[in-house]
Amino acid sequence: MAAIPKRLLIANRGEIAVRVARTAREMGIEPVGVHAADDADAFHLSRMARSVDLGAGGIAETYLSIPRLLEAAAVMGADAVHPGYGFLSENADFARAINGAGLLWIGPSPEAIDSMGDKLEARRRMREAGVPVVPGSDAGNGTDLLERGRDLGFPLLVKASAGGGGKGMARVDRLEDLAGAIEQTERVAAAAFGDGNVYLERMFDRARHVEFQIFGDRSGSVVHLFERECSVQRRHQKVLEESPSAALDPRLREAMGRAAVEAARAVGYVGAGTVEFLLDERRNFYFLEMNTRLQVEHPITEEVLGLDLVRSQIEIAAGAPLPADWRGGKLVPQGHAIELRLYAEDPVEFLPRSGRIRVWEEPAGPGVRVDAGVGEGTRVGVEYDPLLAKLVVSGPDRGAAIDRARRALSEWVVLGVETNAPLLARVLDSEEFRSGRYTTDLIARLPEAEDPGVPDAAWIAASSALASVAPSGRRLERAPAGAPDPWDAASGWRAGA
Repeated sequence: MAAIPKRLLIANRGEIAVRVARTAREMGIEPVGVHAADDADAFHLSRMARSVDLGAGGIAETYLSIPRLLEAAAVMGADAVHPGYGFLSENADFARAINGAGLLWIGPSPEAIDSMGDKLEARRRMREAGVPVVPGSDAGNGTDLLERGRDLGFPLLVKASAGGGGKGMARVDRLEDLAGAIEQTERVAAAAFGDGNVYLERMFDRARHVEFQIFGDRSGSVVHLFERECSVQRRHQKVLEESPSAALDPRLREAMGRAAVEAARAVGYVGAGTVEFLLDERRNFYFLEMNTRLQVEHPITEEVLGLDLVRSQIEIAAGAPLPADWRGGKLVPQGHAIELRLYAEDPVEFLPRSGRIRVWEEPAGPGVRVDAGVGEGTRVGVEYDPLLAKLVVSGPDRGAAIDRARRALSEWVVLGVETNAPLLARVLDSEEFRSGRYTTDLIARLPEAEDPGVPDAAWIAASSALASVAPSGRRLERAPAGAPDPWDAASGWRAGA
């Protein structure tokens, strides 16, 4: 085993940068970060020993710039790089550049990233390995895909070969709409991923999305660390995840876990990865894709197994073998865990929201964990991912975990930016979710949400403004010039105070 790194460059921002830094410090590793010039007040920098300014420009010129990140690693004297998720985490060229610079890459090999990053190549590799894949097509021109669409039947998904994170997808319910959807998705794919290739995949309306956490080491050993249910989605983006899945019995869990391991072995996988499956109404499962990185929802696996997956990533990247109890099948999940993703977005139309967080009060108590990338005073813009934080709860069983999640969510106070908390509450309150018999269209079938109108926070702020400028006992007709803005107060009122 190689030496554990002394200084780790975290090539990311937000809650995942904070999360990786926490484990690094616990391992005695110095976490160092990066930021764009217009992101110099980002919350994650408070968790870094030092940070390098990547300069001006958009995301492509900063967080996605391999030359600038390599320069930052050199300036910092880093001996390892953790990419987090998103950004360059699944970019084989970045992995090659890190390896070429003599640094330790905390991730799988560039070859594995290449094999699984292209969805069509991944489907081919899985078929060769005997892993069932969702019925679909290869890439082709419009005429070829139209013919294949007729054969596959509807509904269909038009998907970008290089896509991910819910981007580069279009649902098609009728043959006459297929040509337009293909052209549109090709344009989106070319702009978002630099690759306009698309393919077709059969869509199952009443399906579930179940993924398995896998780990491999350099000796060729591969294991799975059980499953996560990711079926609560809006617009193909996960919103809530849980582990274990209420849909799996021991026989199905064993079969899907074995397929996940075979998928990883097929590409010589080393490190942490996730194999995603679609589970249809007849309990048939199909390979969807493999994510060659740490997942946003990894904390629920940590909670039910008592592990630190970031620590394991670093140790295995340094050459350590998989732990003996992992290889011996001695890990047994305990209890139930749920993760809720808090986004800065309108909870009805799911449009991104911006603002400055004026109050941030996290829930607490046994079995409650918050992985946050923001705090009081954080400016939330629309230029980066709208994920603010993740609420992770655990309990002795599924019912207890749901009740704890609902309680904790109700105690989470966020003022200054609109969030999707009302949507998360509706999911937790829905009978379908509580029954465990839900599918990926759950959110679309929830009762239509009403426009919340002016949020309570606005009324609280207004009354606070009046209280701060009005002399006691006198009715204030108009705030005097220069009256303080309660949103800009460094201290003062708090909800419930």
